[in-house]
Amino acid sequence: MYIKTQEISHPLLEENEIRLFIKRIDLIDYFVSGNKYYKLKYNLLEAEKQKVSTILTFGGAFSNHIAATAFAAKQKGYKSIGIIRGEDTIPLNDTLSFAKEHGMELNYISREEYRQKYTDTFITNLQQKLGNFHIIPEGGTNKFAVKGTSEILDENDTQNYICTAIGTGGTISGIINSSSDNQKVLGFPALKGSEDLEKGIRSWSNKQNWKLITDYHFGGYAKISEELIQFIMDFYHKQNIPLDAVYTGKMMFGIFDLIQSDFFPKGSSILAIHTGGLQGNKGMNTRFNLNLPHNL
Repeated sequence: MYIKTQEISHPLLEENEIRLFIKRIDLIDYFVSGNKYYKLKYNLLEAEKQKVSTILTFGGAFSNHIAATAFAAKQKGYKSIGIIRGEDTIPLNDTLSFAKEHGMELNYISREEYRQKYTDTFITNLQQKLGNFHIIPEGGTNKFAVKGTSEILDENDTQNYICTAIGTGGTISGIINSSSDNQKVLGFPALKGSEDLEKGIRSWSNKQNWKLITDYHFGGYAKISEELIQFIMDFYHKQNIPLDAVYTGKMMFGIFDLIQSDFFPKGSSILAIHTGGLQGNKGMNTRFNLNLPHNL
């Protein structure tokens, strides 16, 4: 397993006497990248323990989790089923094409049905239709995922601030659990609205050394701006580190903006977690005629 931590060089950091590092867990695996590796690790072990041969999960048409689950399940010899929000589209986009090519059976349901996906009736109907399976929630967040993401930090990660992008809250919950009391964990949600997210995080962790930074979602999940895209491209050319437009790009934009506004005291050290998600950039490129780096 390959991970490296890189220090970022930038005049703004020097000017404010701040050191910024990025932990490249996106390098763990080309396809089961970043936080998805940790979220799936114990879920797959649990399926093996329960002697279940099928993994079922949920996601949208551009979901990093769908792509990673399809690839990881095939690697481990499991059948995978994806319950996809929205209508079947032909041709398939790059994310769903990748999932299908790696053995995932795609089942499309309406957005109204999708909102019922965790009800007992819905799950029972799926079991009657599809047989026995190990279910992984949308985004991969459950107790097995949080157990996995608690392994992201190690004894070398001693920075004052730990920053991560947030989707469903499983990654930050594990990071909070393994952080030290003198560290502050900052989460950058990719979606608008944080009440349910905060409630979810509190259900996975009883520590208090964390805060959500809710000003950098750029309008919501998968919403972007010219300023954000320009930042991601500049960062890539200057640092040789690719960021995605849904999660890590918004987080890193937020970190630099907070440094500019003196949020971090002089002398602070910051560790940003690169949670992967680069496959999503190919879909962004197609939808918005961009040229973001990706791994598909």
